[in-house]
Amino acid sequence: MIERILIVGTGLLGASTGLALRTHGFAGEVIGWDRDAVALEIAVRLGALTSGTQEPLIAAKTADLIVLAGPVFAIVEWMGRLAEVLSPDQLVTDVGSTKQLITETAAQHYNRPGRAAFLPGHPMAGKEVSGAEHAEPELFRGAVWLFTPTTPFAPEARAAAAAAEFRRLVEGFGCRTVEMDPGRHDGLLAWVSHLPQFLATAFSALLEDEFGSDSELRAIGGRALREMTRLGSSPYSMWRDVALSNTEHVEAALQALEQRLAHLRESLRGSGLREEFDKANRFRLASR
Repeated sequence: MIERILIVGTGLLGASTGLALRTHGFAGEVIGWDRDAVALEIAVRLGALTSGTQEPLIAAKTADLIVLAGPVFAIVEWMGRLAEVLSPDQLVTDVGSTKQLITETAAQHYNRPGRAAFLPGHPMAGKEVSGAEHAEPELFRGAVWLFTPTTPFAPEARAAAAAAEFRRLVEGFGCRTVEMDPGRHDGLLAWVSHLPQFLATAFSALLEDEFGSDSELRAIGGRALREMTRLGSSPYSMWRDVALSNTEHVEAALQALEQRLAHLRESLRGSGLREEFDKANRFRLASR
């Protein structure tokens, strides 16, 4: 039974996880740590945590569940540090944006005799802004929470029950849980999440280079400009790790987009333009 949870990283996703737990019926302790003391203080003040700690490794030893919430390489670092202090009865999970590197690291340190259990996860929810001050208890409502396990828990571990309980807690947030192969996850996310982000970043950076603070552009931009550049304000600190941990898939998606844009440019005066709009509309209708 999960009675004590430690959240390592109290930014947007970490603090929102704490708020969701405390809003949707979890009655136990939710302890948090963040290297940014201000972020930790905000998370406590919002009620996302019952308390904060300055000693996460000590707090982890008595936690039933540890949630790693941060950029991918920070999660990988914490996986290594925690593996040395946890017992086989404890469960670790994460909210990392890519999964192949994380599941490979888990195979090295977890889910084996004498080691804690690890359940890799990724909630498909977020914002273009970061930080605990933007956390919401309903951030995950209606979202899919992906899990990408590749190795079974060690036979003597009692963490399987905790994993099942955590899945139920997540579903209580209003999420739908889905299992997926980590390679498939990273391939799909390159298209549905990473490519839109890098497209918005490139477009926003291009506008900055071309127009800077041009007041007329900003005045007439309207909804199309706002929607297309909204993701452009996303934090580099998170997307750097996505780019480095999912490079091959992101490169392939960007290359395909470059080729499609070239085709679109060549079709501006021809019948191919209509075909592109028809395909785009078919995809959008099927996605509703």
